[in-house]
Amino acid sequence: NFPERERGRERAMELRVLSSAESFAVSLAALAGGLAAGLGIGASGGQLPYLVHPVEVPIALFICAAGYLLSCRLGGSTSKKSSCKWKNSGNVREDFLAVYNDLNTELVAEVEEQDPKLPPQVAAHVKRLIDYNVPKGKLNRGITVVEAMEAIRGASSPELTWRAAALGWCIEWLQAYFLVADDIMDASETRRGQLCWYKVDGIGMNAINDGILLEMHIYSVLRRHFRDDPLYVPIMELFHEVTLQTATGQFLDLTTAEPDKVDFSRFSMDTYVNIVVYKTAFYTFYLPIACAMLLAGITDKKLFAKAREICVLMGTYFQVQDDYLDCYGDPAVIGKVGTDIRDNKCSWLINTCLAVATPAQKKELEANYARHDARCEAKVKAVFEACGVKQAFHKYEEETAAKLRNLIDQVDGMPPTIFSQLLKRIYRRKKQ
Repeated sequence: NFPERERGRERAMELRVLSSAESFAVSLAALAGGLAAGLGIGASGGQLPYLVHPVEVPIALFICAAGYLLSCRLGGSTSKKSSCKWKNSGNVREDFLAVYNDLNTELVAEVEEQDPKLPPQVAAHVKRLIDYNVPKGKLNRGITVVEAMEAIRGASSPELTWRAAALGWCIEWLQAYFLVADDIMDASETRRGQLCWYKVDGIGMNAINDGILLEMHIYSVLRRHFRDDPLYVPIMELFHEVTLQTATGQFLDLTTAEPDKVDFSRFSMDTYVNIVVYKTAFYTFYLPIACAMLLAGITDKKLFAKAREICVLMGTYFQVQDDYLDCYGDPAVIGKVGTDIRDNKCSWLINTCLAVATPAQKKELEANYARHDARCEAKVKAVFEACGVKQAFHKYEEETAAKLRNLIDQVDGMPPTIFSQLLKRIYRRKKQ
């Protein structure tokens, strides 16, 4: 049983090596003790004294105490971390949101405690920024970290589960940062049923800097809650790698076509897949699963490779669904107004249509695609309809789901339910 094999790992993590603050203090204590003993021996002409010089004891204690307090100041208080516990109320979403409240409070307090002191409106803006952008989605990425870790390890301590949730929220913060930037670049109007952040009164292009703040919050959380963990560097590297991959995918998306110039020669299904794997699959599916695997103590590179293979295909499927919903979804349900046609996007729909369109239909698409006009958009959708794009999507969905189930059945070394639950969550979804 895999969770049983990992039980020793759990105890080792909960009783892991001394924190950096404790290690620093112990080292100073040893140094001070050795110095005191050496001075005593030297003063007695080489004979071991029964007592060291009276001044040496308080000096050693002072050094130890000062070192411990200084390192706690720099490295974060371990007593603060021990108070963070998963509520385990039975409602995973509510418990996950409770961790958000903890992190939100910490990040706002961090602003308030800056030296030199910042004016109060800075903390107020940071709280508003976080509350508006971070917790409004379905939270699937973050909750996946908690559920996947527990699926691998079995029941974990409330402290460990809280830390898994904190790591999940780092992914939600990363998502918020990406969306704030993406909405500016796409000139979008709404997101998650509300105005895009840059469209909010008084925000405008300040949203660019706000996106940077959101990204930096990730590393504040990681530093505060993972700095003393051996996984700190691997987790940091994972977030940096996935952020780079996603930014690369965004670059491909933005440069495949100019906003107002239609050139279908630059579109292809291969180009499309390249965009979505980098822009969506890595951070939406692989990042949560990889985080859970790291927390669960998995080190088998073959398992990580299998997870990546499944997540890349699932992420591609997820983005194809997004493209379909952008065109055919109800804005009241999906939470935004679709813009892919008017934004000249290299979407799955346009590539599928171009593969079967007649010369006359391609000419109609060229004349109306990427036009900021409702009548032109309707003409593009009419060509999609004539070319059977809806039917092609439903066929793709069923075939891809079957392929994913086959890959999931091949997973050996951790519970395949981690992936099957993800697939169940997105299969035939109606909301972005």
